[in-house]
Amino acid sequence: MTQQTNNEQLETLAGQMTLLEHLDEFRRRLIVVSVAVLVTTLLSFAFAQELVNWLAYPIGGIQNLQSIDVTENITVFMKVSLMGGMILSMPVILYELIAFIVPGLTASEKRVLFIAIPAATILFLSGVAFAYFVMMPRAVPFLMSFLGIRTAPRPQTYFGFVTRLIFWIGVSFEMPLVMALLARLGVLSAAFLWKNARYAVVIIAIAAALITPTPDPLNMSLVMAPLLVLYGLGILLAKMMYRPRESSLTKSD
Repeated sequence: MTQQTNNEQLETLAGQMTLLEHLDEFRRRLIVVSVAVLVTTLLSFAFAQELVNWLAYPIGGIQNLQSIDVTENITVFMKVSLMGGMILSMPVILYELIAFIVPGLTASEKRVLFIAIPAATILFLSGVAFAYFVMMPRAVPFLMSFLGIRTAPRPQTYFGFVTRLIFWIGVSFEMPLVMALLARLGVLSAAFLWKNARYAVVIIAIAAALITPTPDPLNMSLVMAPLLVLYGLGILLAKMMYRPRESSLTKSD
């Protein structure tokens, strides 16, 4: 029996792990993700001040924020650094997540994942740009001027709101790539995605309502519209990239 055949059999057995083996794999992948986030967060300390100024631009600068707690400013610094670390470590997080969800990847499937990492980064950064340049210029003034009451937000409140908005919209922009990868791995098909499109619309609407920082339908539509377009793009990519996953018998022959 050749070395290649042995490797293929090991890949097949990977899909037949026990619950304890799955938990052990999850622990190992979680450790990898944790270390990656820690390292990138430490690196983001170097430009955290510039990132704070950049995030405060929609509100007119950090001078329009008012801190009322001794530890609030350093808490904001750490929170913004963590967001920077999460963004920088996103390729590692995506790879570990997909590799855990779809165990027993072949060598060719792993190569597809590595090729997809730059695309995942671009999509995530596109979502970040959409949140910053499209959502925030509309959402922040709306919230600040609501009821005509003068507002001087606390840094912790403002940056918590901004980082959540940017991060989750960035994550949502990964949807078409995740759909394409799962189709390439034989987990999902374009036919399945199209058949269940009505459920996807409901899920997208709920996600848009949770992500949207304001209760008005305009801002919710600003989030929902690109997500629907991305879902349609994901179906097209899934149709082009779908490959039926090989059975255990096929791999062992």
